[in-house]
Amino acid sequence: MAEDTTALLLLAAQGDARAVDRLLPVLYDDLHRVAHHLMRGEAPGQTLQTTALLNEAYLRLIDQRRVDWKGRTHFLAIGAQAMRRVLVDHARARQRNKRGGRRQRVELSDDVVLQPGKDDDILAVDEALEKLARVSPRQARLVEMRFFAGLDMAQAAEALGVSKRTAEGDWTHVSAWLRRELSGDAARAPPA
Repeated sequence: MAEDTTALLLLAAQGDARAVDRLLPVLYDDLHRVAHHLMRGEAPGQTLQTTALLNEAYLRLIDQRRVDWKGRTHFLAIGAQAMRRVLVDHARARQRNKRGGRRQRVELSDDVVLQPGKDDDILAVDEALEKLARVSPRQARLVEMRFFAGLDMAQAAEALGVSKRTAEGDWTHVSAWLRRELSGDAARAPPA
């Protein structure tokens, strides 16, 4: 199936609309797993449901005609990025509807995957990732893949096109920086 996925991704990147239509059934379970993982930490009564998150992210994915898809893992990494954007947009919309309230920082735990239970948490992580992306886009994408997609280090390294050892080194530096950033003790600059 990996060959089918790669072939479909290449055809989709070349503008083949039929390939795009065939991609969702092939990757649906993987994308749904990512979406479910992101939504399980949301508060009860959440208006954005797993399927809605998946559908909105997928629409953003298939609209990216200029992406040079490198395979299934790369697609899932970009899918995680799209889901992050959907969650952030949704959190910002809900924040606009609230009065007052002060954003609180989220604590980064040793559990790699983000549990976005609060809009404030999603927005704090997004803010930190935006800051990090200005200095180190690769490290920001690594965090995104680990937190939002739940990819392991080998998968994230593959999607980034770097060795696992390089990804592990990046992770060591960026996780320490994120802990400081998300705890409010951001006196140091992002890792280089």
